[in-house]
Amino acid sequence: MRRIPYFLVDVFTQSPFGGNQLAVVSKGDLVREEEMAQIAREFNLSETTFIYSPENEDHNARVRIFTPGQELPFAGHPTLGTAFVIARDIDYKPEDKILTVFLEEKVGTIRVDIDIQNGAPEMLVMTQPLPTFGETLHDIPLLAELLSLRESDFLPNYFPQTISCGVPYLITPLKSLEAVRKIKFRTDVWEKVVEKYDPGWIYPFAMGGDDIESHVHGRMFAPEAGIVEDPATGSANGPLGCYLVQHKLRNTGKKTKIISEQGYEMGRPSKLYLEIERSEIAITQVKVGGYCVFMGQGQLFLP
Repeated sequence: MRRIPYFLVDVFTQSPFGGNQLAVVSKGDLVREEEMAQIAREFNLSETTFIYSPENEDHNARVRIFTPGQELPFAGHPTLGTAFVIARDIDYKPEDKILTVFLEEKVGTIRVDIDIQNGAPEMLVMTQPLPTFGETLHDIPLLAELLSLRESDFLPNYFPQTISCGVPYLITPLKSLEAVRKIKFRTDVWEKVVEKYDPGWIYPFAMGGDDIESHVHGRMFAPEAGIVEDPATGSANGPLGCYLVQHKLRNTGKKTKIISEQGYEMGRPSKLYLEIERSEIAITQVKVGGYCVFMGQGQLFLP
C-alpha cells in the first residue's frame, strides 16, 4: 500500500473558502503515470499538482499540473499554491524577508517571489512568460450567443483577442459589470467557436469591480478541460493585464499595477494583483500575485 501525502490550499484569497481550490500531491514519484489524471478526477478541483525533484539542482521542484480533463503546461493558481506549500516547509531566519522559489513546469521554469512575514509566507508573485498576441475575433454575434448576451453588451471599439502567457485565452471585453454577471455560458455554442476559430479558453471581463479597490472583474470558462467555470485563473490574468495595457484600458506608464477580481458569481471571491512592465515598443515583464490559505492535508492510499 502506497501512502501519498497531499495538501489542500485556497489560492488568490486571504479567507478560507474563497479563491481557487488546489490539491498538491507532494511525492509525485510515488504516483504512476496513468494515476495522475485519475487522482485529479478524484479530487475534482479545477487543478491538482504533483511535485517531483527538480532536474536542475538550483531549482526547488518539478511540477506537473492536471485538470479533471487534461494535463496543462502551465497554470497560475497551481503555481502559486504549490510554491506556498513548498515555502511552508522551509525554516526561515529572522532576517528573511523574501524567498524565491523556482518551479520547473512544461512551459519552462517559473519564478515565484514570496514575502515572508513573521516567519511565514504571505504574498506570492509569479513571473509569467512574455505574452504572445494572437488574432482578434470580430464575430460578436457568435460570442453573444455563446455568452447569452446582446451584441450591445460588448465594449464598443474593442475586440476580443487571443493572448498567451503560457496558455492562450480569448480576452473578451464587455461594456459593464452587469453584462459579466448575467453571462450564461453555452457549451453547445462553444463547440462552434472552437471549431471555427480555436481561440483558446475564454475570459470575459469588464472594467470596475464589486470591491471598490478592484480595477477589473472577470470570469473564465474552459469546458473541454473539465472546468465549467473557474473562480480564479492566474494564467488568464497575465494575458488580461497585457490586453488592458496594450489597448490602453489601463496604462499608467512603464509599470502598470492592476487589481483583478474573479469568482464572485461562484461565491468564491478572489483577488489577483497584476503588474505589467513595458518599454516603448513591447511588454517586458508580466507578474501575477496573490495570497494563499492553507486548508488541510491528508493521505491517498493506493495499492
